[in-house]
Amino acid sequence: MVAARITVNGKETPLSPAAPHTTVLDLLRERGLTGTKEGCAEGECGACSVLVARPGVNKPTDWVAVNACLVPAAALDGQEIITSEGLATVGEPGTRPTLHPVQEEMAVRGGSQCGYCTPGFICSMASEYYRPDRCAHAEPADSSDAGDAEHGPNGFDLHSLSGNLCRCTGYRPIRDAAFAVGEPTEDDPLAQRREQDPPAPVATEYTQDGATFLRKDTLAETLQLLRERPDAVVVAGSTDYGVEVNIRSRRAECVVAIDRLPELRELRVESDHIEIGAAVTLTEIERRLDGDVPLLAELFPQFASRLIRNSGTLGGNLGTGSPIGDSPPVLLALEASLVLADADGERVVPLAEYFTGYRQSVRRPDELIRAVRIPLPLSPVTAFHKIAKRRFDDISSVAIGFALDIEGGIVRKARIGLGGVAATPIRALATEAALEGKPWSAETVEAAARVLRGEGTPMSDHRASSVYRSAMLGQSLLKLHAQTTEAVSS
Repeated sequence: MVAARITVNGKETPLSPAAPHTTVLDLLRERGLTGTKEGCAEGECGACSVLVARPGVNKPTDWVAVNACLVPAAALDGQEIITSEGLATVGEPGTRPTLHPVQEEMAVRGGSQCGYCTPGFICSMASEYYRPDRCAHAEPADSSDAGDAEHGPNGFDLHSLSGNLCRCTGYRPIRDAAFAVGEPTEDDPLAQRREQDPPAPVATEYTQDGATFLRKDTLAETLQLLRERPDAVVVAGSTDYGVEVNIRSRRAECVVAIDRLPELRELRVESDHIEIGAAVTLTEIERRLDGDVPLLAELFPQFASRLIRNSGTLGGNLGTGSPIGDSPPVLLALEASLVLADADGERVVPLAEYFTGYRQSVRRPDELIRAVRIPLPLSPVTAFHKIAKRRFDDISSVAIGFALDIEGGIVRKARIGLGGVAATPIRALATEAALEGKPWSAETVEAAARVLRGEGTPMSDHRASSVYRSAMLGQSLLKLHAQTTEAVSS
């Protein structure tokens, strides 16, 4: 087996002698690429972001920004990354590098002060700069019609910078730089690189100091490995495990990567269901579905940050069993099921029957979530309400997913998923029963809201009190009624 190595800024870099838990951030800094910084070590500040060549949605390759502080370096064995240092064009010895257009705009518009966060912003901004479907639009003729303040006239989506924090600039100069960048030129090597396939996944067996990082070629091989090593830690985007490594000093003896398994990276729309592979990233799901599942489309902008969504997966969010994950309430409302696979075959489990206790589920140690299935047709009235202290990039205090069928003013079917109000994500069964068969009226909704306030067993913690959580449950249904009454009646 070929020794594990990563291509960094066009040069191959061996992983050895780094330990298997070593993050990409630490590997880069140990090799002298100190532009990549550590701020939070939890994937919340973006100072560590780098570009990774990933399978593209609209072109063979996308340059995707990820949190280098969370990803094990071994997970990028055989892959190709660009750091902030690699964006500039280096000339002859003794001459100054030519700044990348993103770097140039950040410099001339005052987007950098202390400079600590700047390399991370640069990489996240470069990822959006190279997004194939980013396109400029005409300036509004009427200055009073400024349009969406979060999208520039050059098509730049400011949400691509979510997860990047700065304490100095106040963000306006950074926004100005983002909205000023143009289109990549035809001779831009990173733009040209998008037309070629990304590096193919490689089997990895990297061992140092008694610990091992493994990646198999196929799902069958991986499932057999898990049967032999039930103690193995399974990682996809590593957005949860990376925090455990950094903050809690977790050192697993065996880590098994599943993020590049072809069998887990399919997304299919069938006549009666949509099947989403457990290792398809949230960003890929968002862009490939392109709004076809409105409830998911409403979830994604509120799910962590773009940097996290570029690595995180539905399989990982469900696999952790967290009661405050954002996807379970939505998927419960959509009546999703999970395809669980082991070395002997597969079984399908309704998500409503999957969770058994706090961070516990029916999934056995030798099983993987292969896919999430969402039945069709979809309910036409949907909403996702996330109650959190920050608008974006925050953990929810309460999360509610709604999916209702309302015909002739009558609620024919109601599905409501709840997060943050019990030891597991739950369905609001009593509230669903209080709505079904009743008019979608203020009286019905007010009565059902009183029932919804009593669902679950909310607790008090540093995010919210139990009383507040219960109040928000009821308020969310009243809000849904206020938002949808006109649309339903028309």
